[in-house]
Amino acid sequence: MKRSMYAGRVRKEHVGQEITLKGWVGRRRDLGGLIFIDLRDREGIMQLVINPESVEAEVMAKAESLRSEFVIEVTGTVVEREQANDNIPTGAVELQVTSLTVLNTAKTTPFEIKDGIEASDDTRLRYRYLDLRRPEMLNNFKLRAAVTHSIRNYLDDLEFIDVETPMLTKSTPEGARDYLVPSRVSKGHFYALPQSPQITKQLLMNAGFDCYYQIVKCFRDEDLRGDRQPEFTQVDLETSFLNEVEIQDIVEGLIAKVLKDTKGIDVTLPFPRMAYDHAMNFYGSDKPDTRFEMLLQDLTELVKEVDFKVFSEAPVVKAIVVKGAADSYSRKDIDKLTDYAKQFGAKGLAWVKVDKGELAGPVAKFLTGITEKLTASLQLEDKDLVLFVADELEVANNTLGALRNRLAKEQGLIDDSKFNFLWIVDWPMFEWSEEEGRYMSAHHPFTLPTEETAHHLDGDLAQVRAVAYDIVLNGYELGGGSLRINQKDMQEQMFKALGFSAEDAHEQFGFLLEAMDYGFPPHGGLAIGLDRFVMLLAGEDNIREVIAFPKNNKASDPMTQAPSTVASAQLEELALDITLENE
Repeated sequence: MKRSMYAGRVRKEHVGQEITLKGWVGRRRDLGGLIFIDLRDREGIMQLVINPESVEAEVMAKAESLRSEFVIEVTGTVVEREQANDNIPTGAVELQVTSLTVLNTAKTTPFEIKDGIEASDDTRLRYRYLDLRRPEMLNNFKLRAAVTHSIRNYLDDLEFIDVETPMLTKSTPEGARDYLVPSRVSKGHFYALPQSPQITKQLLMNAGFDCYYQIVKCFRDEDLRGDRQPEFTQVDLETSFLNEVEIQDIVEGLIAKVLKDTKGIDVTLPFPRMAYDHAMNFYGSDKPDTRFEMLLQDLTELVKEVDFKVFSEAPVVKAIVVKGAADSYSRKDIDKLTDYAKQFGAKGLAWVKVDKGELAGPVAKFLTGITEKLTASLQLEDKDLVLFVADELEVANNTLGALRNRLAKEQGLIDDSKFNFLWIVDWPMFEWSEEEGRYMSAHHPFTLPTEETAHHLDGDLAQVRAVAYDIVLNGYELGGGSLRINQKDMQEQMFKALGFSAEDAHEQFGFLLEAMDYGFPPHGGLAIGLDRFVMLLAGEDNIREVIAFPKNNKASDPMTQAPSTVASAQLEELALDITLENE
């Protein structure tokens, strides 16, 4: 029979109606001769009652055979429960079953189909189709669908054109490692799966599309963490003839609409703007979490007069104050924080505690001459814990920034109900790579330098600033964008600054340079990480929870066993030989 409605949508107004429901057996209970079944579908749970006095023996026998996750179809009459269950939306009613059909049976599942299970990540991924049956997972994907629906409505109303760009494209330098696809037709040649549609969306602006968007899959072969996957989805935008503030206004409107549509939250516009240098110096991060204070403070000049060479001779000395936390951290706990600090390049971690107006700790004796100044500068109070890093500026900022985030979580300083958005602006164009021994693009080589600093492209690259902007939410980079170069001579100058010879630039990007000969308009855009955005809206801490079939930390799929070996005949057809490192 045709299903009448979802089980989770049956309400008191349906009392007296005969309906047909289909779904999975959540659990079965036998009480006083009656059989109670929780029927689950994507909208929730409905209690079924099978009474031996009102059904045929065959129906009763089927009901007695039911086990968890059997798939069934039932028909019956909706009645009001004698005792309502206020914990579920259907709790005021139940279905008195008159007929029952078993559509499929099920083995015992490797974990219970319920929220809050204790199963390993790989077990959940191995049986992902079962994991996705759990209500909390299903709700994440309802939220994701609502987010993309809201985004499309907003951009469609602004007359953005939705365009699909190629999945098989060209491998280019200046980015993460590519996923490569060998060509059968052109043996020895490879496609690359796109890390982003960056160049193709710029070419759409040259084609006169004016404003484009796409919700698109992208691929990066990089080390994984909680907010990264090898394949991910981004909301990709590009516009012509707009400046950076106009683009940011569009993005703010998009985000405000999504939060209103999906969470009922009104977002204050415009978002705050923070310079990159300010973020690094006071938060130790280019994606600062502004839901709590604990700012980095520069003590370099203050400690120059102390008789402690670690401080007095260091390029920079910076500190953070953990208010009221002195008794929360033993020496052993601080040793763990020191080990953590060393992961970010710090040589160590100095500390003092405030105890009844006095400083206590290993370095306190060196600070006696500046105790009053230090107390005033840091606004110290009793039971405060102060952590110092003495090192190069970058190391001090990165280390204390990481400690700041960790300590805020440990101290419960973060209000998880807040959504703190901000723009990071005034970015450096380049960043120095010790591994490469050269300057690399901080964003990508198509970013427009500021008019005031563009002349440094032929000189001190550290002085070049970019017309770039990242949007940050609660300590996560939500998206990034910039105005783009649209003049051929400047693009060639940028490639030269990055170490490309003229021949290499034309080999890799000749098609883009050629396009700049044909009236390329001023343009700019932005991409938002959809998975990360939904993760934060859902209150999750790993994007696997909002991706239907993600990979594990080894970039593998425990369910399908991808990546896998392929038949030798396939390799021969592609003219490929496999050489393993241990051979």
